[in-house]
Amino acid sequence: MSLSLAAPVSVIIFAILAWAAAGWLSFANWRRASNRRIAFRLEALRFLLITILAATLLRPEYVQTLERTAAPEIAILTDASDSMKTRDVSLTNGIVSRQAWLARQLGRQFWQPLLAKAKVSIEPFAAPATNQNAINGTDLNLALENALHRYKNLKAVLLLTDGDWNMGHSPLGAATQYREQNIPIFAVPVGRETPVPDLVLESVSAPSYGLLGEEIAVAFKVVSHLPREVKTTVTILDNFGESAKKDITIPAQGEVEDSVLWSPRQAGNVTSTVKLPVERDEAIAENNERSFQMAVRVEKLKVLVVDSLPRWEYRYLRNALARDPGVDLHCLLWLPGLGAGGGLDYISQFPDTKEALAPYDVVFLGDIGLGEGELTEKDTELLKGLVEQQGSGLVFVPGRRGREATLLKSALKDLFPVELDSSKPGGVGLENESQLMLTSTGKRHWLTRFDSDEDRNDELWKQLPGFYWSASVEKSRPGSEVLAVHGSLRNQWGRMPLLVTRPAGTGKVLFLGTDSAWRWRRGVEDKFHYRFWGQVVRWMAHQRHLSEKDGIRLSYSPESPQAGDTVFLQSTVLDQSGFPVDKGPVTGKVTSPSGRTERLDFTQIEGGWGVFKSSFTAQEAGRYKLEADSEPYNRHLTTDIEVSRPWIEKEGQPVNAQILAEVATLTRGASFPMADLDKIVGQIALLPEPKPVERRIRVWSDPKWGGAILLLLTLYWVGRKWAGLV
Repeated sequence: MSLSLAAPVSVIIFAILAWAAAGWLSFANWRRASNRRIAFRLEALRFLLITILAATLLRPEYVQTLERTAAPEIAILTDASDSMKTRDVSLTNGIVSRQAWLARQLGRQFWQPLLAKAKVSIEPFAAPATNQNAINGTDLNLALENALHRYKNLKAVLLLTDGDWNMGHSPLGAATQYREQNIPIFAVPVGRETPVPDLVLESVSAPSYGLLGEEIAVAFKVVSHLPREVKTTVTILDNFGESAKKDITIPAQGEVEDSVLWSPRQAGNVTSTVKLPVERDEAIAENNERSFQMAVRVEKLKVLVVDSLPRWEYRYLRNALARDPGVDLHCLLWLPGLGAGGGLDYISQFPDTKEALAPYDVVFLGDIGLGEGELTEKDTELLKGLVEQQGSGLVFVPGRRGREATLLKSALKDLFPVELDSSKPGGVGLENESQLMLTSTGKRHWLTRFDSDEDRNDELWKQLPGFYWSASVEKSRPGSEVLAVHGSLRNQWGRMPLLVTRPAGTGKVLFLGTDSAWRWRRGVEDKFHYRFWGQVVRWMAHQRHLSEKDGIRLSYSPESPQAGDTVFLQSTVLDQSGFPVDKGPVTGKVTSPSGRTERLDFTQIEGGWGVFKSSFTAQEAGRYKLEADSEPYNRHLTTDIEVSRPWIEKEGQPVNAQILAEVATLTRGASFPMADLDKIVGQIALLPEPKPVERRIRVWSDPKWGGAILLLLTLYWVGRKWAGLV
């Protein structure tokens, strides 16, 4: 063990000069003192303190050298992840997988030249978990850190991998630790640096539930690594065989995101498969299909339509919803100067309590406003709570009376998806017919789908009969989605938005700025008009019906979670009379696929709608059992949530040679191609033996050193007080 000084030369010179000056000053003070005996003791103590402080500036360290007695170790880390199944390694007898190439190299024991001077350990990493619901991935940084901590006399590391790290931190973090300990990392990228020729059905997304007979948009993403354009067909297969298909064209080395309309043909839990036919030049056929699960139900959605005049838009909207077998319709018609209208499915007054309004899934507001015998401030506050806290939908269908402008002075102001032009409350009339033009968002949105093919659907919208009147809209509000715009009118913000959606709390809001959707019936009768309003009702009510039972309803977001996501829960509880409860408790528990149980505590959301919220994190994939209880009101609900496993280990991806080269360079190692594996072994064999380990004990930063300085300062201060110098 030896003593060394870690301070730079300039600091050492300064400390010596300061120490010498302090010594001269102490000597001068002693000579001038009247009581030299006491002064000597105090000055000696002060000089000792200054000496210790000067020594601290020199940063003294004890250096202990530990000789290595064990044989040096070399770790060979082999990648066992699913991405190594990619078949892209060319051999003389054909194409094999990365996994097979690696097994062949291990079989011939290529590390034999290293055994003469070191101990060699073979260690696989990132092997797939035995639990089928666990997330499989490659944490390259963790593999390197584990090797560094496990082997005490590590000489070098040889890394055989495709470099596809998709979990954890960057491996450069571990590489920095290797550099500090002078341990080089040598890497061999296993595989090719360009994707294999392949067509990949990368993702499929479907709602967690649907209604029997309803057309459901199943979204998908297809990625092509083929050097040519591919025309193919996406097919959905269920228990009855082929049930839906869509033709798509994928550009060379491109991708397509689209959706196919599928109508379930049986109620219950349905498992369906989305498939792509295998192309002749594809390398991997297994990634051409993916499955999804859905709960198919038979339900009726409760809808309220409120308007002031029996205009054509109101009449045909009422007919469309009344004839929809999945809709339970109520209507309220406020005739100016005459009061409420009557008839089948009509109500005489607006539901003016929470318990009366809460059952409605969707509310349509036509050409009505605030006051004049129509909506009251209380009604607008109830509607706002219904949308934001109950997850219901609200549809604005303004008319030529311009009554919707008065709602901007009510609680519904923040729910409007658009900003209206206050100078034209009566809207804008045209002499010539104009049409709705779909935006890029509208072309892909489920609400505007009349055909599964996007181009044909856009053409259908262009052929629909147009309109001669529209509300005067300035622009859409932030957070809104514009699905269609005015075909003729523009302003300083661009084309006038007329079909706009916006989320509001847990619910949705839709604005249709024309009263001529009924004209879509021309020549085709109910084909498009009924379909559009049916899709509107089902889309807006979807979130409310994820899971429900008498007196209790549970919704969750995201609707199709993946392992690792936080799932946000919202429960609505009603008492025995159907009133929203004003207090809890609401409790619950979630059981994971592996049987682990977690307690859930729901907190109440202000507003008096009986809404409570909670959350949990889905740590693994599979089916979770979720329970919610409110014992004081005898409410209990049990439902299942399907959590999918993220597909992060993908076959067919190119090797990440860049990250492996950076790791090797940072640690003063090297990266070699697969053909030079024996060459890299020879280079590792020539490495010098690991240097002795130096252990440095920093005296200047030791707590005991600081405590000694504090003690001497205390003695010096007490001594000056005792001598009467303070």
